[in-house]
Amino acid sequence: MATKIYIVYYSTYGHVEKLAHEISRGASSVEGVEVKVWQVPETLPEEVLGKLHAPPKGDAPIITASELAEADGILFGFPTRFGMMAAQFKAFFDSTGGLWRTQQLSGKPAGIFYSTASQGGGQETTALTAITQLVHHGMIFVPVGYTAGPGMFEIEKVKGGSPYGAGTLAGDGTRLPSELELQLAFHQGKYFAGITKKFKASS
Repeated sequence: MATKIYIVYYSTYGHVEKLAHEISRGASSVEGVEVKVWQVPETLPEEVLGKLHAPPKGDAPIITASELAEADGILFGFPTRFGMMAAQFKAFFDSTGGLWRTQQLSGKPAGIFYSTASQGGGQETTALTAITQLVHHGMIFVPVGYTAGPGMFEIEKVKGGSPYGAGTLAGDGTRLPSELELQLAFHQGKYFAGITKKFKASS
């Protein structure tokens, strides 16, 4: 039976969405892994999104909390808001009370990826503060560490990402994920899928 990896994201301007699809490519490269990309519900009205000049949402289906239980491992992605996950994703986590009560996500591997406006805008705190959600669900946090190689030590180029997971810098919203950031995203997907596959085989 295939190992099911769910990639669940929220993206306002498309940066996290782009990372999600690259992570999906990485996870899909692992034999015996089935990947599905989802997005969480938007909480802002269309009028507000229009004023923010937010582009249309991607084609990924909207996930419900109960569907999380179907996955063997889950990667969660979101932009930062003042060093923490965006409210849209927090609202989604707040809807998982039923899963928490029955601990249906307990023991499942989980990972995190994110987008911030700047290098000091939450590349580590966004992931660090999100781990509390995983802990209360009993999930097993799988960071990438420094497994992605020399690119993680690059200091001449501006880049997002950390040992916590893949990341990108959005700047004023016009900057797209760089090749280096996408490489880490691909690696995270592949690495996470491999770990989750091992977990499932041993359970």
